[in-house]
Amino acid sequence: MAARRSRLELIYDILFSIQNKGGQIKPTHLMYKSNLSHKLLNQYLEELLSKELVVVEEEFSKKKQKSTRTVVITEKGLGFLAEFRRMREFTDAFGL
Repeated sequence: MAARRSRLELIYDILFSIQNKGGQIKPTHLMYKSNLSHKLLNQYLEELLSKELVVVEEEFSKKKQKSTRTVVITEKGLGFLAEFRRMREFTDAFGL
């Protein structure tokens, strides 16, 4: 059985999922890609928003008469991904 993901690994998975979708993704797709429940995803998104790693853009479509939310990764979020990868490579190099 696989070990549980740490808080940092979950944050990495969320940001990585956004990056893989071209830097923006709908919340429902993000929930599936990062394998989190709706409640947990919202908790993590609130934290990522407060730390300015992501922003949520809302666009209103006149044609469909409804708004669409999109989660967008920021430069700070991309920096987190790069540093987390460096940290993971460092620990893997020593077998930790």
